[in-house]
Amino acid sequence: MAGMADDTTAVVWDSALLDYDMGDHPLNPVRVELTMALARDLGILDRPGVQMITPVEASEIDLTRVHRADYLDAVRMAPIDPFFSGWGLNTPDNPVFDGMHHASSRICGATLAAAKAVWHGAARRAVNVAGGLHHAMPARAAGFCVYNDPAVAIAWLLEQGAQRVAYIDVDVHHGDGVQTVFYDDPRVLTVSLHETPLALFPGTGFADETGGPNAEGTAVNVPLPPGTDDAGWLKAFHAVVPSVIRAFAPEIIISQCGADAHRLDPLADLQLSVDGQRAAYIAMRALADEVCDGRWVATGGGGYALVEVVPRAWSHLLAVATGEPLAPQTRIPQQWRALAAARRPEATIPETMTDGTEPPVESWPGTSDDPVDRAILATRTAVFPLHGLDPHDPRD
Repeated sequence: MAGMADDTTAVVWDSALLDYDMGDHPLNPVRVELTMALARDLGILDRPGVQMITPVEASEIDLTRVHRADYLDAVRMAPIDPFFSGWGLNTPDNPVFDGMHHASSRICGATLAAAKAVWHGAARRAVNVAGGLHHAMPARAAGFCVYNDPAVAIAWLLEQGAQRVAYIDVDVHHGDGVQTVFYDDPRVLTVSLHETPLALFPGTGFADETGGPNAEGTAVNVPLPPGTDDAGWLKAFHAVVPSVIRAFAPEIIISQCGADAHRLDPLADLQLSVDGQRAAYIAMRALADEVCDGRWVATGGGGYALVEVVPRAWSHLLAVATGEPLAPQTRIPQQWRALAAARRPEATIPETMTDGTEPPVESWPGTSDDPVDRAILATRTAVFPLHGLDPHDPRD
């Protein structure tokens, strides 16, 4: 790990990702196009200390740190064979499209570039909003994800000698692929807050999933009931995440910042606002500043309200990573609103960067009959003793 640069943020962006036709698939790259356009129109990308990086595709060596070589061959072959099946490909979740291997490798290359910039000291923080494809398994596509860019970046960090990498996943879906890859590795702490697997894909992420042999306590899962809002979600975050991150003492934090916990997201049932998501990004940056000298790599992830939510949420993420958070009442430039209307004429175009809510700060009371409090206690009971923490003491 090289010496730290000044307060610099690398924003990794590859406009070639917009060249791939995903049709009506929920993971349409228009959400990334609109995010980067909004961040640019708001002046976020022109802030002092922002470095724009154009990445290269991840190599075969990079990808096979996580994925099997025969799976890579299948991803290359699938667009050529109209009858291709297997490996989780050519399904409604993971349809085949031309250039699939190259597009997925580009996303991995972008997250790798972000990790390299931070690890080598060229930047203190780095963001790749196109990344966060956390469901992909070593030999199977899943949940709109072909290659698992956070896992590929973490595997590279371990190869460079990292001894403690923390991964924080705030997507509405469990970060199952990253957890699976590192479940038996005590060097990687995976923390995921998500809607309960009893109600939502992928059906994993229960509180008692705590890590494999010799890695007990390095998987932390907070499954939340449908309908959890800003207050409950942020209470759960602060009741679990800071304590385990401090106890683990990572050298670097990788975040998956899926925007699909928002109340307008069509594929899930949590009730966060964009203001609550902004508060989560601020909390993750503060944790990185506290425990690992600010080293933080943030990726995007899920999020299927393509105009109404994702561009605002991830522009807030970019603002938090590059300097001062945007004021929630910031008005959205008319230039961007016209672009959004052209790309998605049926969408409701937001006018400001807020949903008009003030996310409350609530402390976990220790015990109560509230479903969120019970979920918090289940997670703390399962994992806190493995870190030398008291699950019943709100101070821990």
